[in-house]
Amino acid sequence: MTPEKLRELYGAPHTLAAAKVISTFDHHCRQFIEHSTFLLLATSDGENLDVSPKGDPAGFVTVESDTTLLLPDRPGNNRIDSLLNILAHPKVALVFMIPSVTETLRVNGTAEISDDPALCDQFQVNGRSPKTVVRITADEIYTHCGKAPLRSGLWKPETWPVERPVPTLFDILKDHTAMPVENTDQEAVDEVYARSMY
Repeated sequence: MTPEKLRELYGAPHTLAAAKVISTFDHHCRQFIEHSTFLLLATSDGENLDVSPKGDPAGFVTVESDTTLLLPDRPGNNRIDSLLNILAHPKVALVFMIPSVTETLRVNGTAEISDDPALCDQFQVNGRSPKTVVRITADEIYTHCGKAPLRSGLWKPETWPVERPVPTLFDILKDHTAMPVENTDQEAVDEVYARSMY
């Protein structure tokens, strides 16, 4: 496959798609980010790729200026893949989502990591500050149309499975790691979530 062959197959970008890219957070972008409760953060170390989910109550990402965002890093599994990638290769991409809104907001930019206590303390939840905050300077900002969420039925409860269609997290980890797991019930998973959310 070649770029020329792809263009032959797909044709030129739609006029609006080509023109929609902006480089500053206008009032539409700010409103979208303010209401977003979930995003995907894509990073790379220059060779390998990672996509990490990030979520918190609406407004958890702050628009610091017309070109910069602040993203607190909440407790996870301590692999810190995204953070290590940023140190090696600071280019990142984010996709912001709002429940029930089919469109998404994309930000491509350059990230840096701060552990400044004064900055981290601005993002306290339940009295706990994140260990680091990621500052993203935007290069490109644009909306994605809602076709993919619409096709998937993402925000249509009537299309959701009635029961969980896959095993619990602990069931999966037990098989993937070959390590002993005492209790694989969903209640055990939920208990760990409740203890370690922040």
